[in-house]
Amino acid sequence: MKLVNEHAKEYGLNTCLAAIGLPKSTWYYHNKEKVSYETKYRNLREPIMRVVREHPGYGYRRILPDLEEKGGRGGEFVLRRSLNRLNLGLLRSVSKPKPSLPRSYLNQSSKGLNLVKDMKDPAPFEVFYTDFTEIPYANGRNKAYLMPILDHNTKWVVSWAVGEHKNTSLALEALSIAHDNLEEIGIDLEDRFLHHDQDSVYTGYRWLQAVLIKEKAKISFSENGAKGNTYMESFNGRFKGENGSLFYDARNIWELTRIIDTQINYYNMRRRHSALGYLAPWTYINREVTLPEPVLDLALISS
Repeated sequence: MKLVNEHAKEYGLNTCLAAIGLPKSTWYYHNKEKVSYETKYRNLREPIMRVVREHPGYGYRRILPDLEEKGGRGGEFVLRRSLNRLNLGLLRSVSKPKPSLPRSYLNQSSKGLNLVKDMKDPAPFEVFYTDFTEIPYANGRNKAYLMPILDHNTKWVVSWAVGEHKNTSLALEALSIAHDNLEEIGIDLEDRFLHHDQDSVYTGYRWLQAVLIKEKAKISFSENGAKGNTYMESFNGRFKGENGSLFYDARNIWELTRIIDTQINYYNMRRRHSALGYLAPWTYINREVTLPEPVLDLALISS
């Protein structure tokens, strides 16, 4: 700007701007006299204050018509910026919504929520873990959420669901698939443990009703977030680490779902696990676990 102003009369404004690659619009903009936002709209401060004092619970939509009646001009955008820049936000203190009954209970019972932490060697299909994990896809432009349900003893991914939103519907889908897959081998969830964190989905009425009342299972809560759900965190981290590039290249949610299906099938049927004596989960189940019902088609319930 200084160079252009010094030489514009001698060489011409356009020549000087072209020499340094400065657009003319930028030059004109920076040559205008600047007035601070606070100075420009300082006349709004007192009218806004009068409205806010009279109606401390008002937001900007209710303040605007009162402000105009009191002589303030500027419109919605100016009002919102003024409330922020002139530190004239709501004078009232907004109270937080009351927690739900399940959340109130959990808040009061900070200890004893983790029912599985002291279990040394759970039997097959006695303790299951779950959690949501985020998966980027479409070259990182989109993200989806995966919720697997994992058996502690056999490392079998009993079920999973993937969707664009981390919500109760996705969780209930995974639970329903787990119910069906366990039923195929003659097992139900009654009196078995389902362990997860205290995410709002897992403390909501619909989830609690489905697990506790419909399935008659027992819920175990992590008392310290991810640190209290290490088995699930380990699975999610390893699964995404081994397959992240495949997920990243998926072009849409349907292709991502197909890839996840293929990779969980590989995990269940072929991937060797050191904790299982370097056997795949379903190989271990067939060799080491006595099932109530014979499995005729492993592929039917492998994913």
